[in-house]
Amino acid sequence: MKDLKYLLAYLVPVSCMSALYFKGPWAWTTVILAFGIIPLLEFLLPGSPKNASSEQAEKLERNPFFDYLLYTNALLLYAIVGWYLYEVCFTAMEQMEVLGITLATGIVVGTCGINVAHELGHRNTRFEQGLSKLMLLPALYQHFFVEHNWGHHKNVGTDDDPASARKGETVYAFWIRSLFGGWWHAWDLEKQRLKNQGAKALSWSNQMWRFTVYQLGYLLIIFLFLSWTGLLAAVSIAVTGMLLLETVNYLEHYGLRRKKMSNGYYEPVSPVHSWNSDHEIGRILLYELTRHSDHHYKSTRKYQVLRHIDESPQLPFGYPAAMLVSLLPPLWFAIMNKRTSPL
Repeated sequence: MKDLKYLLAYLVPVSCMSALYFKGPWAWTTVILAFGIIPLLEFLLPGSPKNASSEQAEKLERNPFFDYLLYTNALLLYAIVGWYLYEVCFTAMEQMEVLGITLATGIVVGTCGINVAHELGHRNTRFEQGLSKLMLLPALYQHFFVEHNWGHHKNVGTDDDPASARKGETVYAFWIRSLFGGWWHAWDLEKQRLKNQGAKALSWSNQMWRFTVYQLGYLLIIFLFLSWTGLLAAVSIAVTGMLLLETVNYLEHYGLRRKKMSNGYYEPVSPVHSWNSDHEIGRILLYELTRHSDHHYKSTRKYQVLRHIDESPQLPFGYPAAMLVSLLPPLWFAIMNKRTSPL
């Protein structure tokens, strides 16, 4: 029965469907849930550092229930995006209703889309990796598959990684650096991969060219069927999803740096290079993304068996609350800078 707790992750898409169906004040249901109710509950309820035993972890890893939970998000994601586009283009609504359902759908794009795609992108089957790329499409963020797996995990905690926030860097400056730096670095990674294989960068073998075609094709189809209104709506939810991801990236490694050794290489990635949160509701809703140190220690470890590690730095609040605090740089710096090493 304990395993069923992950069904709570569907609260986000279900709340978005409520927003799309009822509209009016309900249009803000997902926003209130994600950044009101959940942070409050995480403040009131204690976190849990408990880990599964070795025997339990083996059983959990083999249980297909946890995989099907992820796969179902692909259906929910595209159903919700399609429903949202229909409502925006064909239903008369007040501006605040449109804004509410746009943010709600953007949150779904960031959670059911990018976050689940992140988990699947680390799997080693073609089906799961293909599903990961498909789920990144509504966020227009397919380059994340390349940059995150072969860039971020190698360079995390260094200035070579656009997705590792520096101490004293605001989340707004980080958005710009990570958004554009990650995209550009993904091109470099693909160019280097193809060079090593003796292939040309300017070819269909280059995933970045394929992603560009897929994303432009996706937008073109929306434009042809739904005109400028649909195109603007599609871009709006994509940008919302992108910024949610990058805000999470910001807090996951803020101010944590790997030391450069005498041989010129950086020290190995360890549990001290990622911020964690054991607040259980956020853990469930984000498929254990908040146990981030163990994910970087072994990226192929499935979400249901990620562990609390004592030496990893712990955020003083859950991820949803941390995202809100990060939007107020003076408050964020006051809380977090004293918890990081000196520059």
